[in-house]
Amino acid sequence: MAENGTVVTEFVLMGFQLPAELQMGLFFVFLILYLLTMGGNLVMILLIHSDPHLQTPMYFFLSHLSFLDICYSSVIIPQLLETLGTDKTVMTYERCATQFFFFTLYASTECFLLAVMAYDRYVAVCNPLLYATAMTPQTCLGLVATAYAGAMVNSVVRTGCTFSLSFCKSNNIDFFFCDLPPLLKLTCGETKPLELVIYLLAFLVITISISVILISYLFIIRAIMRICTAGGKAKTFSTCASHMTAVALFFGTLIFIYLKSNMGKSLWKDRIISVFYTVVIPMLNPIVYSLRNKEVKEALNKALNRKKVSQVE
Repeated sequence: MAENGTVVTEFVLMGFQLPAELQMGLFFVFLILYLLTMGGNLVMILLIHSDPHLQTPMYFFLSHLSFLDICYSSVIIPQLLETLGTDKTVMTYERCATQFFFFTLYASTECFLLAVMAYDRYVAVCNPLLYATAMTPQTCLGLVATAYAGAMVNSVVRTGCTFSLSFCKSNNIDFFFCDLPPLLKLTCGETKPLELVIYLLAFLVITISISVILISYLFIIRAIMRICTAGGKAKTFSTCASHMTAVALFFGTLIFIYLKSNMGKSLWKDRIISVFYTVVIPMLNPIVYSLRNKEVKEALNKALNRKKVSQVE
């Protein structure tokens, strides 16, 4: 129900509510970031699937991370560009629910996948002789399928709970996409039980993922400390550095925006943080993994050299 007592059939995304000149500037900034995100992650996927040296479990998981980053950003950024270009955007109730569902799905899958990648690093560092037998293609596929399945359950339940609430205060979403906190501000009536389920699911997804990551890295650090040479320690640690950076970026912002107690009191701060984890992080992940990874850089150089040779011929 909206303010006038009618049933809400559409929402209005209010966006950033900036002067037209600034909105147009942001439009081109986000368009460039989106193109970089798509290009960087597509290049990463193509490299992994074309280079024999990258046909390992770690890069198999990384290709899925790149795929998720493409999907994740594609759920949000086109909508963001539309909102910036038209000042505000009208979304049907169904379209808003669909965006919320897929955003939750891809974000949850990325949480679980980062945990799977931490487990992969644990096996590689702590049990290197058993790595090939432990991380078989079937095992890797099963771990990825479990991540997607867990995220699907979370997304279905969270979306069902969220859109079972009554929206009666307004249909104006003071945000640039259909995210949970601004949607909850529009609800009325008894919402506490459903809100509890919604936030409990978010807490479980984040807690389970971070627990697996922390436990894996505790064992990894213990294994690294047992290495006698400084060079050996540095080499082993470098195999985990990219993943640790990705984890810090993703979970740091996710925890801050969803679990902080004053969520929604500073919408501008929330907008900035949301832009960071929906727009910037998907663009940064391929950069982090390529700049800090010798094998990826070598594969990229070989691909570029092959292209130069083919052009000369």
